[in-house]
Amino acid sequence: MNAALPADLFRPETKSLLRFLTCGSVDDGKSTLIGRLLYDTKLLFDDQVATLASDSRKYGTAGDDLDFALLVDGLAAEREQGITIDVAYRFFATERRKFIVADTPGHEQYTRNMATGASNSDLAVILVDARQGILTQTRRHSFIVSLLGIRHVVLAVNKIDLVDFAQDAFDTIVAEYRALVAGLGFETLQAVPISARHGDNVIAGSDRTPWYEGPSLLRHLETIDVARDAERLPFRLPVQWVNRPNLDFRGFSGTIASGAVAPGDAVIVAPSGRSSRVKAIVTADGDLPRAVAGQSVTLTLTDEVDVSRGDILSAATARPELADQVDAHVIWMAETPLTPGGAYLMKVGTRTVGTSVAALHHKINVTTYGEEPARTLALNEVGSVQFSLRDPIAFDPFDIIPGTGAFILIDRMSNQTVGAGMIRRARRQASNVHWQDLQVSKTARAALNHQKPVVLWFTGVSGAGKSAIAALVEKKLHAAFRHTYVLDGDNVRHGLNKDLGFTDADRVENIRRVAEVAKLFVDAGLITIVSFISPFRAERRFARDLLQEGEFVEIHVDTPLAVAEARDVKGLYSKARAGLIKNFTGIDSPYEPPEAPELRLDGANQTAEELADRVVAYLADNGYLEGPENRDWII
Repeated sequence: MNAALPADLFRPETKSLLRFLTCGSVDDGKSTLIGRLLYDTKLLFDDQVATLASDSRKYGTAGDDLDFALLVDGLAAEREQGITIDVAYRFFATERRKFIVADTPGHEQYTRNMATGASNSDLAVILVDARQGILTQTRRHSFIVSLLGIRHVVLAVNKIDLVDFAQDAFDTIVAEYRALVAGLGFETLQAVPISARHGDNVIAGSDRTPWYEGPSLLRHLETIDVARDAERLPFRLPVQWVNRPNLDFRGFSGTIASGAVAPGDAVIVAPSGRSSRVKAIVTADGDLPRAVAGQSVTLTLTDEVDVSRGDILSAATARPELADQVDAHVIWMAETPLTPGGAYLMKVGTRTVGTSVAALHHKINVTTYGEEPARTLALNEVGSVQFSLRDPIAFDPFDIIPGTGAFILIDRMSNQTVGAGMIRRARRQASNVHWQDLQVSKTARAALNHQKPVVLWFTGVSGAGKSAIAALVEKKLHAAFRHTYVLDGDNVRHGLNKDLGFTDADRVENIRRVAEVAKLFVDAGLITIVSFISPFRAERRFARDLLQEGEFVEIHVDTPLAVAEARDVKGLYSKARAGLIKNFTGIDSPYEPPEAPELRLDGANQTAEELADRVVAYLADNGYLEGPENRDWII
């Protein structure tokens, strides 16, 4: 070893743990600072120091000195470019405390990586180059740190040696930064002048800054109290797993997000509202008389109540909120923008529920902290978003209990995380707004009409023949005394959707509105015929998810683009080719064909009459039209 380890390093139960991140602009010295901390706390083996010396000669940017950044920057691309790309986590310890530090990238394009590192941190060390002062990334990272609920900040003014340890340079930066973050809600802000390369004020005070009377960086990290006093908050246990090893035991396992619990405490199950009492707190080391925030436990209850993964066990006297529409701040992490109407999966704690973007209120300029109008959220942008959830969720506002107010957004197709968010408030309390129980039901309306209500969703490129086939289908059903209505793309844009254009965002909103109207028409007992290009699978899936099983029939009018363009019945393709129409499906905007439609119609080789007959036959054969003779007298 380079030096002896602290005697109580291997007694973790005697030390608290501080999770912190380093962030700031490019080349502010974040990785160098972490490397210096690892080196000066004597936690490197001799072979690591030897490797560092070798790497410093090969990749280093510190001349003849050790380049401590290489202890953290492990990717080849990071070493070659001298920058941090991914989040790197390192553990180290002193006699007073254990630390997990996240080294996060400074480039704007990697802001999502920085947000990932901040999501589990208690404190942020924001570095500023003493020569450069406050930069755009300083503002951006400070805002994201605040947004993610971090309330303790260290402003590390690095490279103080390159400005001759001048106090006025330090004081100017500190004053500017304090003014910048005055409204961000930080509880503590400690400014420290440091030289990560040479170690000034990193581990101990420096003789070269006699004018600085505050603690060294490490001393501050060792002594600051970052506890949120989570035990004083209402009890919350998101259920991760229903533990049923045998017929005699049924427990509910998870990590306590906030508060404390003891046997005998009254609890409720959210969102169902069922109540019981805690019978026992079970762990691998035996039952506990009490458990607090941060502990992973299994609770057994005195009553046989229905509890599933994703539910929250909560204090009966302080219940979480319940809502199916929420407002949230979102950090967007995908190349494909977030758009109103977009459908995703929202994972809140241990529960995953389908959701759609009901509205994008605004995006936030993370350099000025001002609100700006927006139609989409692009990669690394932050915005205020309203979500409509398929089912109500139990939650607490993020600024009260982060463990039940934070969420991620998941792409339904790729299953990749595309956004991270913090719930601010309920847009509509599920307990206060109910679907009105009308005297005439959907079933009664359908029986009167002698039909099973359904949405026939025609999709295909422009000129595929959708509208012609849809019109013939309605004509045939009307002749058979069936109750129908056609929602046609062009017709709807004359009224309900006249305010929408043809950008991807507007197309998504176009389909969202039509899907909601179609749902109401199904409730009215109608056979609803929808004829829209509807180019995106996710939006068609959103429409399907609004309806019950069997109420959505996707019909792909599969006409090759070349055939549709040759028809060009409205002259749209020629205009699009000439650049007179932008975002035209098949030309400069994509069409995503259905993967498994209920019906696929050959729009190139069969007539509209023949294809309409196929649709009506499908309805008759699948029980949408009453009467054993229906097929004969309809067709």
